[in-house]
Amino acid sequence: MSLKQWGAVLTGCAALLLTACTVVDLDADGKPIMPADPNAKASFDNQTPQQIAQQTWQSRVLDTASQHALDASALSTQLKTPSSTPQSVFVRLSGKIERVDNSNEREQKLVMMVNGQPVEIQSGPVMRGNAIRDAAGFRFEEFTNQVQFAQLSRAFNREAVTHLPKVDESWNGKNASVTFATTITAGKADEAAALELKQETP
Repeated sequence: MSLKQWGAVLTGCAALLLTACTVVDLDADGKPIMPADPNAKASFDNQTPQQIAQQTWQSRVLDTASQHALDASALSTQLKTPSSTPQSVFVRLSGKIERVDNSNEREQKLVMMVNGQPVEIQSGPVMRGNAIRDAAGFRFEEFTNQVQFAQLSRAFNREAVTHLPKVDESWNGKNASVTFATTITAGKADEAAALELKQETP
């Protein structure tokens, strides 16, 4: 094969290789932006906990609570027949607020009764626990690491506070409806965190 023929073959191969390539856009750091794999499992790797909380608040939290929240009777049953492992659930209650606990201004709570048992519900501005995250069904496998998973709980707690009215002593004895997440541990509703809260007209 002559040198001229070899050149034609090499040119043809180069053309084939170029046509087989896909042009990939670059991000601000010059790194390739890879298209999402349609077969990849759901992942929150590239989002901050705050972004996840804001984007999933309606679909994973409020909608799930609307469909699956326990009422007072169902909650009472759960408390009387505790599981061997903690369970996080959504609950919707309507009734009288026995008292507002503002002994710690940053961690205010309101107390409602469920079949004679007091349930303390956090109303902010700071709320603690993993109840919202866990009741919404988020799993550790969906996240990059334990740190991101833990931070999501704090992000959800902060997001919840942005949707709640300010509670003060004027709420004492008033009727209210509240939707909250709580973790049932050893027959007690712990870490209850309000999602929606409003006074009811008498």
